[in-house]
This record gives sequence, C-alpha cells and structure tokens, in this order.
Amino acid sequence: MSKALLKTGRPIFFSLCEWGVEDPATWGPGVGNSWRTTGDIADNWERMTKRADKNDKWASYAGPGGWNDPDMLEVGNGGMTNEEYRSHFSIWALAKAPLILGCDIRSMDLDTHQILSNSEVIAVNQDKLGVQGKKVKKDGDLEVWAGPLSQKRVAVVLWNRGSSPAKVAANFSDIGVPPFALVDVRDLWAHTTEAKVKEQISADLDPHACKMYIIIQK
Repeated sequence: MSKALLKTGRPIFFSLCEWGVEDPATWGPGVGNSWRTTGDIADNWERMTKRADKNDKWASYAGPGGWNDPDMLEVGNGGMTNEEYRSHFSIWALAKAPLILGCDIRSMDLDTHQILSNSEVIAVNQDKLGVQGKKVKKDGDLEVWAGPLSQKRVAVVLWNRGSSPAKVAANFSDIGVPPFALVDVRDLWAHTTEAKVKEQISADLDPHACKMYIIIQK
C-alpha cells in the first residue's frame, strides 16, 4: 500500500493501524506517516491516561513525516469533565499526536469548541521542530511532561492525575532549561504571560487538571 500511494504522485497521509501489537514505532517510519501505538481509546479517564502512558514509551521514534498515534481525541463526547478533556488535548498536542476529532462536530458545545480550537495549544502540536514531548518527572500522581520547540522554546505540561488538589512543580533542570536562565512563561490556557521567571515553574491544580506552558528563553 505504501508503494502504491507513493506512485500516485499525490500528497497522501498514510495512517497505519494494527493497535500497536507489533511495535509499529520501530518500523512504521519506513511505511507510513503515523502508526497506532495502542489499543482503542474510550471516553473515560482511565483509558485516556493509559493511552498517553503507552504512547510515551515510543517518543524517541517520532519525528517529521512519521508520528506516534495514541488514537483519536474523545473531547466533547461527554464521558469526562472539561478539566479532563483539557488535559487530554494538552498531552496529545505535546506528544505531536494526530489531532483527529472523535466527537460530532455538528453538536459540540461551547466548552468543547474552546478546547479544540485553542490555537496556542495546536501550534505546539504543529511546531516545525517535530520533537515529541514526553514525561520527564513523576512523583506519584503528579507529573511533568515537556519537549523542545523551535526557536529554543520548551513546551511544558504540569499534570495532576490524582483525585485531590495538589501543587505540581518543575525545576528548570527537569525540562531542559538552563538552571540560571531568566525566562518568560506563556500560559496556553489562560493566554497570559509571566515575565522574568527563574529556577522553577509551578501550579496549584484541581484533580485531573493540568497547566500548559511555553518557556521562552531570553
């Protein structure tokens, strides 16, 4: 199929799916443009987070022209809260996963539209450097995910996967930023920027909530 599509001379995105059974990240780049790394997702917190974790294993195999695919987005289907959907969308964007909508776009509500149309989060997913972000720190249910972007920027997700409110923090050394740097921090969900931040970023997060940032080095 791959050879036949190439012979057409047309720009066709070839998505592979064998549900990650034969570790397609190890051979998919020579065949298609994306490959499913997991079994099917479902519209609930447990299945979504498990897909995120399984996909993370293969982060180093992704890059321009070939992407790990933890399955489509469930945002807007009603099985999770808006905070959970925001986390879902943030992690998929950071992981450079194909952002394929799984909801009925004819009936999406305003909250769903606001999540799925966040241009700053989408820009992380589409960044030309094409490096998949990954989990870089874990303390129980508190996690930090991060990955480099073009122009020496860094995308970061602080994620509370627990059932109680908690503070999640990332030292600059955790996310690939020089420890004594002075940076601007762009909050991609609040659409605000904090200037001249040093040493660490942190956020107080509700259960299953996240914050997503871009670190802009001076």
